[in-house]
Amino acid sequence: MFENLVNRFESVFSNLKKTGTINEESLDLAMRDIRRALLEADVSLPVVKSFIANIKEKSLGQNVIQAITPSQMIIKIVNDELIETLGSNTVDLNINNSDVNNYLFIGLQGSGKTTSVGKIANHIKEKFSKKILLVSLDVQRPAAYEQLKTLGNRIDIPILEKVEKETPIEIIKRSRDYISKNNIEFVLYDTAGRINIDNELLEELNLIESEIVPNETILVLDSLTGQEAMKVATDFATTVKVTGSMLTRIDGDSRGGSALSMKVATGCPIKFMGVGEQIVDLEVFHPERIANRILGMGDIVSLVEKASENIDHEKAEEIANKIQKGEFDLNDLLSQISQMKKMGGLSSIMKFIPGLKNLGDIQNNANMNEDSIKRQEAIILSMTPYERTKPKIINGSRKKRIAKGSGTVVSDINKVLKQHRKMADMMKKLSKKGLQNINPMDIGNQLGNGINKNFLK
Repeated sequence: MFENLVNRFESVFSNLKKTGTINEESLDLAMRDIRRALLEADVSLPVVKSFIANIKEKSLGQNVIQAITPSQMIIKIVNDELIETLGSNTVDLNINNSDVNNYLFIGLQGSGKTTSVGKIANHIKEKFSKKILLVSLDVQRPAAYEQLKTLGNRIDIPILEKVEKETPIEIIKRSRDYISKNNIEFVLYDTAGRINIDNELLEELNLIESEIVPNETILVLDSLTGQEAMKVATDFATTVKVTGSMLTRIDGDSRGGSALSMKVATGCPIKFMGVGEQIVDLEVFHPERIANRILGMGDIVSLVEKASENIDHEKAEEIANKIQKGEFDLNDLLSQISQMKKMGGLSSIMKFIPGLKNLGDIQNNANMNEDSIKRQEAIILSMTPYERTKPKIINGSRKKRIAKGSGTVVSDINKVLKQHRKMADMMKKLSKKGLQNINPMDIGNQLGNGINKNFLK
């Protein structure tokens, strides 16, 4: 997500830094490039006009023109304006601790609404440990109930049973009895989507909203909708009381313009992003962190949170204890590969790290791609448990057997063993003298063929 914007902003700011003193002419040139970048990213025209006007107004003051590093000042102004456009503050779900919490999900058909209901239900379960009920009000799409039920079963959350030929209002009324009898604290209502917004859809949503009186009405929009997202969001927001939005398929959108348009269109915060197909692929929307990603500053906080959620802490502690003793075998390398995969793989991790803007180039130049990691995993899994703990015993015949079992060649086995030796040597240094004696370039060896020497320049 945001790859196009990241690259364009990087180019704009690189040119500004070369300018030295910034005057109105150079500022106009930079604003033109930023305007073009935003439009190409599918940000709606009204948002682009407002964004550029605000930046230019704040950038023309004498304090900027005469600043020692005016380019840095403008970068800060752009960053602040991005945060303001995205919503300023992080806003989680509105929760009423003294009553049942009802959440209504609306959106067009195909926007990923039902999947999003499952993801947010899982988020509530993990974060609050409350009793949850899923309710499908979609009587238009035959498979809607079954899809929501499958998601519920996956995360062990019940769904209100289906009764044929009931209207959405009748389903809501029947749900109240279940909620009362089972002490349900959170109810998530999934509604029917349409291919396009029509009066029938909006009238039905009005009736549903009046019947439920929800804590939140969440508008779910596909980020790939682009500039059309602005119109869809506006149409919903002018008819139904939208309190928040969620963007889906963020991982498939390199432009990201819909995120910059959503807050303006609905007048309410973006609360979540769907970042993958799995039930856990959900992120709370943090405007400041997203602005940092767009400007190529990375997002270390989100990376740490992602690691905390996905890493097996017992295994991590076990490895840490072995490192203190200067030990690091192939089982440890396999464990690290496995935990990295849980975090979305190397490409997912690198997107969060400051300075890794040209991710595609880095992967190509350094050969640090996902296929390389999968190949390493297959090789280690083709070894016997004893070979993993004592890699020195792996001779020519063993290498041939491992290569055959992993679908690789002997030279691939040699590379993994060489990488492991370097990693083990690094761990021994760490155990004796501390982190300052570790060459950062060596760390890449456990993930591929090392980091390109020009990478950090």
